Amino acid sequence: MTDPLPPGLYIVATPIGNLGDLTPRAADVLSRASLIAAEDTRVTAKLLRHIGTETPMTPYHDHNADRVRPGLVARLGGEAIALVSDAGTPMISDPGFKLVRDARAAGHRIVTLPGPSAAIAALTLAGLPTDRFLFAGFLPPKEKARADALAELARLRASLVFYESGPRLGATLASMAAVLGQRDAAVAREISKAFEECVTGTLDELAARYAEHAPKGEIVIVVGPPGEAPPPEAGDIDAMLTDALSRLPIAKAAREVADATGIARHQLYERALELKGQA
Repeated sequence: MTDPLPPGLYIVATPIGNLGDLTPRAADVLSRASLIAAEDTRVTAKLLRHIGTETPMTPYHDHNADRVRPGLVARLGGEAIALVSDAGTPMISDPGFKLVRDARAAGHRIVTLPGPSAAIAALTLAGLPTDRFLFAGFLPPKEKARADALAELARLRASLVFYESGPRLGATLASMAAVLGQRDAAVAREISKAFEECVTGTLDELAARYAEHAPKGEIVIVVGPPGEAPPPEAGDIDAMLTDALSRLPIAKAAREVADATGIARHQLYERALELKGQA
């Protein structure tokens, strides 16, 4: 007879497509847990059949989380409960963080089992910079809200990673091209499945490709960072320094403008002295 797991919450990453990607450790935990809290029990049932186990399940998702969570936390003192999402790592655009927070507050054991994540997998396929990246999840469906959200991200010097659905892909790429400009990007879909593909190009090219063709499957968009900004002109630098000097001492004003422009602080300090002398 298999020994039960120590009581606590086990965060289990599950395959994003190919069931063969389930780690042996994840399979062991799912088989030995007292209960599995699943985003959709029908989806998780297929995975359990694959590994040959019939561990009891309970639904845990956005619509019932507030009602179900207190009971799960109460059971953690004496039972091992595994938390899974439909695919990938729980809490990455899926419910779950409040359960982890409340379980920790109650003093229960929390264990994470790392594994598949569509965002990370898409980054490896895209061939875009990975030294800095931001996962932004799903953008708002309405055009104005989507454009506003993209505008907030536009100045970040990092690759951007989004999830999207097939029917909305064309409109989302068009918004990205309009707000973010001519950046390199990639559309990855069906990762780890038989028809996996990763299409690369500029945002304009990808928007045109998917304007009238809505692909099937789970989709990840990766957008490269912005290009180097042109150096500000002398008049703009003086205007920034003048504004900063109206609020700050010379040294702090030079530092503020240096942080904003990347220009050496000592150069800005000398120019600030000159501007002060002109005042």
